[in-house]
Amino acid sequence: MTSIHAPSGRGLSALYINCTLKSSPEPSNTDALIELSRTTLERAGVDTDVIRAVDHDIAPGIYPDMTGHGAATDEWPALWPRVKSADILVIAGPIWLGDQSSLSRRVIERLYAHSGELNEKGQYVFYGKVGGAIVTGNEDGIKHVASNVLYSLQHIGYTIPPQADAGWIGEVGPGPSYLDEGSGGPENDFTNRNLAFMAWNLLHLARVLTDAGGIPPYGNVPEDWDDGERFGFDHNPEYR
Repeated sequence: MTSIHAPSGRGLSALYINCTLKSSPEPSNTDALIELSRTTLERAGVDTDVIRAVDHDIAPGIYPDMTGHGAATDEWPALWPRVKSADILVIAGPIWLGDQSSLSRRVIERLYAHSGELNEKGQYVFYGKVGGAIVTGNEDGIKHVASNVLYSLQHIGYTIPPQADAGWIGEVGPGPSYLDEGSGGPENDFTNRNLAFMAWNLLHLARVLTDAGGIPPYGNVPEDWDDGERFGFDHNPEYR
């Protein structure tokens, strides 16, 4: 047994975006897994928040505010401050037809809308933040959905720790969902282990990055590159 003490999550914040297709107050299997994960972080001192995407009028598109691009209404601009301020972001959602939900994809597209914005160091705005994924369903697809979500998050600047995904799927095909009586989901040791590992690894990496002041800015500031700085990179064949 390890004797290392658990790190403190004080001063850190985590946001879970639940991409279920079920509107509140309908019970969400995804929300049940979120609660297990966020409880672990809260006990360590992390401030947590949850957005159920379907409860909000999030317009499709890849701009920060879609009302300027044809949408009659768009609640994403009002949600954005909660996303931007979170040190940890977990995209959570179900599997439909072997893939992530339409809302999960929409949220990722709206995150992408901000990927060109900069932080106080001049880096892209998601640098120094940590990402993870939670997946639910009763058919195969956890690894496929998680790989898509985690790739998308790292591509726009999030840092992904080891074991940054967790999920539960019941018996393949029609059958009980996570919260249904007799599903075996809440008792599944593999799922519970992955949820615990994911929560702590998210916290560990967020703690490391926050205490270090984020990702060092050398070599990743777009304005410096535009000004001619090449950070030691030289593609001139004569110098190879």
